[in-house]
Amino acid sequence: MMKSAGAAAMLCCAWFGMAAPAHASRDINCRMHFQLSGWSAFYKRAEGSGTISCDNGQRMNVHLRAEGGGLTFGKTQVDDGRGNFTGVYDIHDVLGHYASAEAHAGAQASADSQVLTKGNVSLALSGKGRGWNLGIAFGAFIIEP
Repeated sequence: MMKSAGAAAMLCCAWFGMAAPAHASRDINCRMHFQLSGWSAFYKRAEGSGTISCDNGQRMNVHLRAEGGGLTFGKTQVDDGRGNFTGVYDIHDVLGHYASAEAHAGAQASADSQVLTKGNVSLALSGKGRGWNLGIAFGAFIIEP
């Protein structure tokens, strides 16, 4: 009886081990092109859209939101935004809420960059845009399908 219980336990462990999802053998390279526009007056809000494409052929159109608050005022628009992800094994890993903190000042044409994190996934953003802004803000950058 002990022998069959041990064999059953090993079979059960082997079955659960096979059923658990495995990560790809390597990170995939994913990039995002996006547009974003918004305003801030103590509360910061921006919305936009983008396309994420990965070197494994996966591709997804996304909706973007930036929300937060702080001592911040302005209105901005990013027309040629770019993002690079690290720590991604599947394109769906990029979805969700990224923590953000920034200090910003700009008038007319401007360029900006920042790095955001969500668990093991990091997102480096850069972009060129126009508008005016001044302040310090904390919040979230949200990527949704």
